[in-house]
Amino acid sequence: MSLLIDQLGRKIDNLRISVTDRCNFRCLYCMPEEGMEWLPKEGILSFEELERVVRVLAPMGIRKLRLTGGEPLLRRDLPRLISLLRAIEGIDDIALTTNALLLAEQAETLQESGLDRVNISLDSLLRERFEQITRRDALDRVLRGIEQAAKTFQGPLKINAVLMRGLNDEETPAFAELARKHGHTIRFIEYMPLDADESWSRSSLVTGAEIRKRIDRHLGNGARLVEDPARDQRAPAADYIFSDGAPGKIGFINSVSEPFCENCNRIRITADGKLRTCLFSQEETD
Repeated sequence: MSLLIDQLGRKIDNLRISVTDRCNFRCLYCMPEEGMEWLPKEGILSFEELERVVRVLAPMGIRKLRLTGGEPLLRRDLPRLISLLRAIEGIDDIALTTNALLLAEQAETLQESGLDRVNISLDSLLRERFEQITRRDALDRVLRGIEQAAKTFQGPLKINAVLMRGLNDEETPAFAELARKHGHTIRFIEYMPLDADESWSRSSLVTGAEIRKRIDRHLGNGARLVEDPARDQRAPAADYIFSDGAPGKIGFINSVSEPFCENCNRIRITADGKLRTCLFSQEETD
């Protein structure tokens, strides 16, 4: 069977699967506080339909799967889907992106079902600011989820943070110290124009280059970020390690200031079965 290669010659080996459009947060840059219209239950792909999609795509070169949402842990019986996908020949890696609100209770079951790793979205380490961004007073539960995930899954835990100028960008040093203290990989994702409330502004963008300079200034004493020699050049994240040998890594996903379209290797399936080839595009194929 032919491999998935697009018109630009890019080999596609990564599939992102949205298992639900629902979320238990209402992050400022992602969803409006109210008025959301959710997909009807009968419009969401069943586990068997998702399994069928992956069984078709695996012989065409898909090797990595990422389960997303909305918030994927809201999907009932998610471990059963993971078990179905784990059994498909050719699938090497299954990951999940979550806000971690429900992770402490589910981490062990997810790992036992075949989930390899989790990425956690966390935009503030301060309770009041966390509530301001997510519109939920839930930082303590999220931190418990992070702690449990670190105990459950092998390898460094990856935490994704979106910094917005004038809102949470002053927490840059705190995120760097979180990496150094616990050995986590903190990945700063540039604030993208998703337009949840049509409020995106370039003036709110803090670029990866600026964040890197801030971290270098914070470290002082000759320490700085240096490019990780083990970095995958095809990956969207530019990973750095600490020159003083401290554990942890810092990554930058500079989707706005340094688009990585030429190396993109992923496609997306929406919760209702539409195919998207680009996160920034609203174009879908049914």
